Amino acid sequence: MFEIRVICEPTDTDRVSRVLAAAFDTGAARQYPTRDGKRVRLYFTANHQPTDPESE
Repeated sequence: MFEIRVICEPTDTDRVSRVLAAAFDTGAARQYPTRDGKRVRLYFTANHQPTDPESE
């Protein structure tokens, strides 16, 4: 398990969440404003996607 932090524009939060969920097994993002209040910090707890034994 590891933590991913992303700083992005508020309009990009859904896209970033979808892309990370496709690449990793993630939980719900915790969201906080940046210090300047113009962007958003997203924190994800993630695991590597399980390997599909049928694809090997």
